[in-house]
Parts: sequence; structure tokens; C-alpha cells
Amino acid sequence: MSDEFEHRYLPVPDALVDTRVDVALSRMLGMSRSQAGDLASAGHVRINGAVSRKSDRLSLQDLIEVDIPQHRVQPAPVTGMDILYDDDDIVVVNKPVGVAAHTGPGWTGPTVIGNLEAAGFRIALSGPPERQGIVHRLDVGTSGAMMVAKSELAYSVMKRAFKERTVTKIYHAVVAGHLDPPSGTIDAPIGRHPSREWRMAVIEGGKRAVTHYDTLELMAGAALLSIHLETGRTHQIRVHMAAVNHPCVGDVFYGADPTQAERLGLERQWLHAVQLGFAHPRTGKHVTVDAPYMDDLDAALTLLRKPR
Repeated sequence: MSDEFEHRYLPVPDALVDTRVDVALSRMLGMSRSQAGDLASAGHVRINGAVSRKSDRLSLQDLIEVDIPQHRVQPAPVTGMDILYDDDDIVVVNKPVGVAAHTGPGWTGPTVIGNLEAAGFRIALSGPPERQGIVHRLDVGTSGAMMVAKSELAYSVMKRAFKERTVTKIYHAVVAGHLDPPSGTIDAPIGRHPSREWRMAVIEGGKRAVTHYDTLELMAGAALLSIHLETGRTHQIRVHMAAVNHPCVGDVFYGADPTQAERLGLERQWLHAVQLGFAHPRTGKHVTVDAPYMDDLDAALTLLRKPR
């Protein structure tokens, strides 16, 4: 095959069984249906080794071979959501606050998946319909590095990697006061608050939760921490910090000082997923992706560093 083409092998996912070839390729490769049809008409699509027509229907056992021209149009920039890493298998974004990972009950705002799809990014079809491509999540009120799978291989490998905790997840948090000791581990079970179901809490009988922290910087009445999660419970960092009486600055939901949040211009907790480290799902090579702080966090940090 000429270097002008990329050769791809695509197994048929459950969601695309009995779908036309052109429709399936448009969804799997992030191109228009007419572009996919043109590839088939030009003889660049084969099913189980035989040249396929664009109207052929797919079966679960089929293997699609497609030759993709290398002059593909790159996806458009995603408004308000920087792309930190992007290849054929995964994309890592710097998720802004106020953007959910995906749609869900009661959420009608913007989502990471919606923004990526609107910009022309291909998303893996694996997973529940509303969470296709999602291999891990960040809270709506937490910003930072978040990965989405683009290929079915990446979805399978990375979903397992996050579940088995082989992905390194580093957060930075600004908390009230100074922790003693400055570096340590919080090992305390987390579950639903016994009287407030909309909150999580450290409770007996909750799921094991382990948070490792190191103090990076001391400021007047606050500290910047680097946090490594050994487990991934809902609101884990926020709950653990509140449990040791050092809530994340701005996190009035878990006991932070509202007057301090107002003074700093924070409308959410100072918490940011600053780094993801992982073995690439296809090559196995180690990849580290860093996510710069958002503007509101930078501004609050600048104010905290000023002598009073």
C-alpha cells in the first residue's frame, strides 16, 4: 500500500451490527457518510478480504479493512476545552469547570463528549450509549486532565487500566491551613452521608479510600498540595480533606470558609487534575500528560501568595 494511505483493521462493535458500511465507517472514523461511501466506491474498503460496497450490511464477526488517505482534515479546535494529547486511540482534554464528562439524569449543560463530537473527533462506540468512550470521569466542579477513548482497543485497555489503578492520577489542591505532617496518607472509608444523601462522608462500613498527599507550598492560612489517589471514590479528595479539617479552599459544600472563597473569586473548590501517567493502549509506551491550571485557580493562587 502506498505511503499516502493508512491501513486500518476494524472489528465490528455490537452497536453497528446490521449497519451499512458507509454509515458504520462514518461513525468509527469520524468522517462524513459521503466520504466513507467514496472510500468504498474507490475500492478502499474490504470486508473479510473482499471489496465491499457502501450499502453492504455488517455482521458481528466481520473484519473491516480500510485504506484511509493521509490528507484527512484535522478536527476543529474545541471551544473552551484545550486538547492536551491526541492520537488515533485516545484524546486527553483539559476539562473546564462546569462541563460534565457525559450526559446524565438532571444534567442539561455542556459535556466533554458533546464538545469533542461537535468538533469532529471520533469517539469509541463501546460503553453505555450516554457514556461511549468514557474510561474515567471528573466531577462537574473539578477541572483538569481527562481521557476519552477514540478506538475500541483503547476503550477496552484503558477502562481496565483505570479499574486496576495502573494509571497515575495526580491532583493539585489548595486546602485551608497547614497539614501536620506535611506529607502523609489518609486511609478512611467513604460512603453516602447518613443524613444527607447528596453528600459523601467518611463513615464506618464505607468503601476503602486512600489518598496520598505532599505539601508543595505554604501560604498564609492555606497550603498547595500534590495528591495521588490510590482509589477513586466519589468526591474522595474533598471528603478526605474535610475529614482532617483542611477542606479544599472554595469548597463550601464540604465546609470551606465562604468569605475566603468570595475574597478569592472562587465559585468552586480549588482542585485540579494536573497529570495523567499511563501505558499507551496500543504501543505500551509510557505517556505523561500535564494539564495547566485554569484561570480562576491561577488568580486565587496569586491572591493567596500575596502577603497580607
